[in-house]
Amino acid sequence: MLSDEQLLRYSRQIMLPEVEIDGQEAWLKSRVLIIGLGGLGSPVAMYLAAAGVGELVLVDDDDVDLSNLQRQIIHHSGRIGSPKVESARETLTALNPEVGIQTLYERLSSQGLDELVETVDLVVDCSDNFSTRFAINRACFRHGRPLVSGAAIRLEGQVAVYDPRQPESPCYQCLYREGEEESLTCSESGVLAPLVGIIGSVQAMEALKVLAGIGKPLVGRLQLLDAHSMDWRTLKLKKDPSCPVCSTVDKE
Repeated sequence: MLSDEQLLRYSRQIMLPEVEIDGQEAWLKSRVLIIGLGGLGSPVAMYLAAAGVGELVLVDDDDVDLSNLQRQIIHHSGRIGSPKVESARETLTALNPEVGIQTLYERLSSQGLDELVETVDLVVDCSDNFSTRFAINRACFRHGRPLVSGAAIRLEGQVAVYDPRQPESPCYQCLYREGEEESLTCSESGVLAPLVGIIGSVQAMEALKVLAGIGKPLVGRLQLLDAHSMDWRTLKLKKDPSCPVCSTVDKE
C-alpha cells in the first residue's frame, strides 16, 4: 500500500485515470537500467526518479567535464572530475530519496550487459555510440526486455521503443545495420542543449507508459524531431524477417 507521503508526492499523476494507484504501484515495483548519464540520460533519470520508479541502475564510465554542463543537467560545476554515475546519484537522491540507486562506473562487457539486462524490467538507451546501441539491442531481445532508444545530434533527434514481448516489434538492428551506420558524436558535430532535454523527456514518457501498460508506446514507430522547424514526423518501422537479432529470437 502507498504511504500518506507517497500519496501526496505522486498525487498529480495518481489522479490521472490512466495511472491511478495501480500505475503508481507498477512504477514503484519497477527496476530500470539507464545506460549513459549524459544529455539524454540526465532528463530520463530525473523524470523516472521524480515519478517514483522504484530502482534505477545507472551505467556510465565517464567523468563530468566542463563541456558537459551545457546540456547534461543532472550534473553541475562543483562535480567536474567526478564520475557521472556518482554525480547523478547525488542529484537523484536529493530529488527523491525513496528511489533505490545502483551505480556502475564502467563500460560493460557483452557478458556484463547480458547479466544486467536480465535483472531489470526495462532498459533506456541513452548512449552516444552505435556499438553500444547494437549490444544493448541484442541483450534486450535475448532476455525479452523492452528497450527505449533515443538519439540526438545537432538539431535532430529520434525516439523509438523496441519490445521483444510483442511478436511484431522490430528491433534497433531492423533500422540500422552494423557497419553501415554513420558515426557522429556531439563533440564532433555539436548539439543544441534543449534538444537532448526534449528527446530524453520523450524517452522517460515512453518508459513510464511501457512499465504501467498505459497509452500507446512507440513500438513499431520512429518519432523524428527536426528542431530547426520544430516539426515532428512519425515513421512506421517494420520487422525485418532476415534481421540477425529479432528474427533469430523468434526461432529459438
